[in-house]
Amino acid sequence: MLDSASELIKLQESGDITAAQIVQKAISNIESSDETINAFTHVDAERALDIAKKIDTRRAAGQPLGPLAGVPIAVKDNLCSADMPTTCSSRMLENFRPPYDATVVTKLREADAIIIGKTNLDEFAMGASTETSYFGTTRNPWDTTRTPGGSSGGSAAAVAAGYVPMSLGSDTGGSIRQPAAFCGITGLKPTYGRVSRYGLIAFASSLDQVGPMAWSAADVALLLQATAGFEPRDSTSLNQSVPNYSEILTTSDLRGIKIGVLGESSLSGQLDPAIRKAVDDASEVFRSCGAEMVEINLPHSEYWVPTYYVIAPCEASSNLSRYEGAHYGHRTDSIDRTSEHGPLVSAYCRSRDEGFGAEVKRRIMVGTYGLSEGYADKFYNQALKVRRLIKNDFDAAYSQCDLMLGPVTPTSAFLIGEKTDDPIQMYLCDLFTVGANLAGLPAISLPAGLDDNGLPVGIQLQAPALEESRLLFAAGAFQSTTHHHQQRPRPIA
Repeated sequence: MLDSASELIKLQESGDITAAQIVQKAISNIESSDETINAFTHVDAERALDIAKKIDTRRAAGQPLGPLAGVPIAVKDNLCSADMPTTCSSRMLENFRPPYDATVVTKLREADAIIIGKTNLDEFAMGASTETSYFGTTRNPWDTTRTPGGSSGGSAAAVAAGYVPMSLGSDTGGSIRQPAAFCGITGLKPTYGRVSRYGLIAFASSLDQVGPMAWSAADVALLLQATAGFEPRDSTSLNQSVPNYSEILTTSDLRGIKIGVLGESSLSGQLDPAIRKAVDDASEVFRSCGAEMVEINLPHSEYWVPTYYVIAPCEASSNLSRYEGAHYGHRTDSIDRTSEHGPLVSAYCRSRDEGFGAEVKRRIMVGTYGLSEGYADKFYNQALKVRRLIKNDFDAAYSQCDLMLGPVTPTSAFLIGEKTDDPIQMYLCDLFTVGANLAGLPAISLPAGLDDNGLPVGIQLQAPALEESRLLFAAGAFQSTTHHHQQRPRPIA
């Protein structure tokens, strides 16, 4: 019932279902199994039902409604919402209630979507498994012994578990696309600046981007349409017109489209055979739709992860410096008034020590070192120079093709706890996704079948800046030819 937002909109318009019935079903599903999945940090059932009844009243009175009227949606808990907590899944912000809505939240309300609740994430969006949340681990609905990916694991799991038909995530190094692949759904990271970051709690400001997650490209297009656009309060927002994304999802004819397939030198030889087969099979599907397939290599792809893991921690250390317990965030109750540095410094240190988890502390320390006097040129500024070379690689590639096809992740969903003691292995989950963030480009993760363990595998399409339409055009053709996006996990016991 909650698989398709597009279908729910049609059913309401035909009078076959009401918004209140839809929301009641969403709440019932959450109550039945989210104690196991732990996709949500906060659910406001009463408010959601109240909004749904008002939408039904307005519909019955013939009043105009927004394009997402009556559709329940989940929002990642690093996007500010004035009527719910916004915690970033951290003790540091456990009791924070923002005084304002993020721009994307405002746009959802204007579209008459119904925000059911806020979803779990790796603390401050720093992770690839949703295991570092202060509110506990989120589990993958396909296999609850495995991670849903991260950091938008709660948003992906909420869709895959059938709680909501669509959700919002954020993507700093792959945090929409990787959990989408692990949970068998579709997730899009827009061009940097296409969707406003106003009200998104910053992790790495030059990389963060908000984007949609749903089962199909059609629903992703609906949600992108509702949330994209210029925001004058966001200095990184692009003042560009927003195309009609749904109009382009009407054909499977890709004649005239040239798709570059990442060659061996760009794949680093670390692909699971099931992922490699999914990419090869997808290549044949696109060829059968009329696309011309060519091999593409990105010479500096081996530097994506090391460059990302200099830039992102440096920006995180700067952004998170505000949380010291005095102006923002958790404040300790145990100030050491005999400290040699004085009670104020003691309060800062203990508040941060108690408020942040281990992974966040690790990244702050790495970033602070990278920005420290005498080292900024050696690390951060050097990484920015490499980032320019990476961007040049993408520019050169798009002079030869319209889109790029490749994997999202090296493997399917891994076991909970499998990588928590090895940060390097966890960081390598971002091997194929961080390139788009470093270059500021759009990319989409599409379901591409199941591996031998019955777990979803995904493929990734990437496009030049502001070409989300081209991504969705090809994604729609792929999903009109295949049925991978219609596969569902077994109901959770």
